[in-house]
Amino acid sequence: RRWGGLWGFRGARRGAAPSLWARLADAGARVIKLERREGDFARGYDNYVRGSSTYFVYLNRGKQSLVIDIKDEDDCALLHRILASADVWVQNLAPGAAERAGFGSADLRARYPRLITVDISGYGETGPPYDRMKAYDMLVQAESGVASVTGSEAEPGRIGVSACDIATGMFSHAAVLEALIKRGIDGKGSAIKASLFASMADWMSAPLMWHEYAGRVWPRMALRHPALVPYGAFETSDGHRVMIACQNDREWRRFAETVLERPDLATAPEYATQVARVENRDEVEAVLEGILGALDRETLRARLAAADVAFGSVNTVADLSEHPALRRVEIGTPGGPVSHVAPAVYFDEEPREYGPIPEVDEHGARIREEFSP
Repeated sequence: RRWGGLWGFRGARRGAAPSLWARLADAGARVIKLERREGDFARGYDNYVRGSSTYFVYLNRGKQSLVIDIKDEDDCALLHRILASADVWVQNLAPGAAERAGFGSADLRARYPRLITVDISGYGETGPPYDRMKAYDMLVQAESGVASVTGSEAEPGRIGVSACDIATGMFSHAAVLEALIKRGIDGKGSAIKASLFASMADWMSAPLMWHEYAGRVWPRMALRHPALVPYGAFETSDGHRVMIACQNDREWRRFAETVLERPDLATAPEYATQVARVENRDEVEAVLEGILGALDRETLRARLAAADVAFGSVNTVADLSEHPALRRVEIGTPGGPVSHVAPAVYFDEEPREYGPIPEVDEHGARIREEFSP
């Protein structure tokens, strides 16, 4: 293992903390997952992956499971013995719950000066009423305005995966690595605060600036881009959909000449610039739909490649399963090995091994013996 660490967490009520620690476990950190006696309730979301829950397999590879009750005096003492040698403590309990149990981040850092603490919440330290509001992924997508820019013109939509949880885990992961570098310089731990709302607000920066500085509404456009034309999905004569993206006017000229075979559109005033194409979106897209809709997918893709214009297919999950760019790793589960999506970033060196998902309290006896008084 490259380096050691600890995950302190009573129950995986949200996916942000598990997402953070999955990345650190991939890097070789020792991660101890604290669970209630009945186990993390994400274990019971479904049983689709060889008898285990999809979400649990996704987020808990390479972790050790320890059942603990932070209201129990002996378990609290055990947890403090573990924390004395830990690098990182992460919690996303309800606001104030960790403090009431004696595991508030400020108290822990005073007791263990090198400890890095991560507090993950729904809305940060905003105060009432947000400090009492539950913050599940889709709720925060709605509250942050993300849903207002997602979906079709007819109705707001949800990003199809748990974007708030995943983003917050990624931001927190980067912050932990930054804190570890800092600690290597000054020897001191850090207090990290993260929230699902702040993560989505960061992602909403462009729509927010449109509103505040231009008085414009970032539109919901399904598979279209509000600021670029053409940038969207177009149907072909054989029933497929191809995404096409012209990022600048130079690409547009190549697109008009080689793909559309309409060089006159390259310089026509209502088509020649990105600003003009956005202002005349309906007219431009109607022309494109007429021309592109007469081509089959392979012909269109060949023309796009010849013009050096960016494109992609509108794929299904079944298509993803067979995609040549999809990398996989094997993860152990109680029901047998699982072919799992490989971590997005990898190092050009010897392949890593990824640990199995744990059963409830699988490592409890060993951890209790290791950290006995």
